[in-house]
Amino acid sequence: MARNPNVARRTLALALALMPGIGGKTVSRVLTRNDMLTREVSDFLALSVESLREEYRLSVTIATRWVAERTARIEAAVRYEEELDRLGISMITSVDVHYPAIVEQMDPDPPGVLFLYGNHKLLEAPTFAVLSSRHSPPAALDTIERLAEEGSLNGEILVAGHDTPAYQRAAIVPLRWGTPRILALDCGLVKALGDDLSTEPFRTARLWRYQFDAQTDLVISHVSPEADSHAGAAPKRDRLVGCLARRLDFVIVAEGGNMERLARLALKAGRPVRVSDLSIGYRAFRELGATIF
Repeated sequence: MARNPNVARRTLALALALMPGIGGKTVSRVLTRNDMLTREVSDFLALSVESLREEYRLSVTIATRWVAERTARIEAAVRYEEELDRLGISMITSVDVHYPAIVEQMDPDPPGVLFLYGNHKLLEAPTFAVLSSRHSPPAALDTIERLAEEGSLNGEILVAGHDTPAYQRAAIVPLRWGTPRILALDCGLVKALGDDLSTEPFRTARLWRYQFDAQTDLVISHVSPEADSHAGAAPKRDRLVGCLARRLDFVIVAEGGNMERLARLALKAGRPVRVSDLSIGYRAFRELGATIF
């Protein structure tokens, strides 16, 4: 590949992020090593398969594919950047100075790449999340709604997902009261909000507000904008919800499940955590420092 001194760091990050088999950690590793070596993007794009394997720890399959496809992938990334800019989508990597510090402070392995759309100022606001394991009973869903309402009316910003009954029960509350919210996704922004990013991401929400309001809310995803959800995306979404919340409430925590791991991670990071006595193992969380309600 001929060297192109005009390729930007952001373009390289996007080209890598959109390539199957390259995850966020790999994107961050590449960018960090380039920074450490003061290696220009054009120089990185001239590296051999052997150099990519030895210096960046890419597998032989990924390194070979990248070398074969990098020209086309950089060109595609340039076009994709233009589309992101047109839609107002921001892309940040974990080595960027404006990566959300609140995520890094809790997650020892934060997403390497995040896509954001909407009101970025909400990342600096007092945030909270109401979480519950899958298949939570009706009584738990009622509790979720009550807690979401309490926090929203107290001036806090709700962080939620959009595609489980528990998340949806919480996410409609700010709509009723006209307060902002942050939605973390396990699929791409375009996939959830539509081609023009204007559609509320789940049916119940459209009863309150048919169009997504980017001036009020923020949507954030670790998945590239047009991609579907994939294996492993939901636990990463839950982890992102928890990391974006400065205070966490847990209603049902299934033993050995994702919510238990998230609650323990939050407590280890020193976040205020409350656990409902609807959870069978709530006493164990009290011993770890959680408040029981």
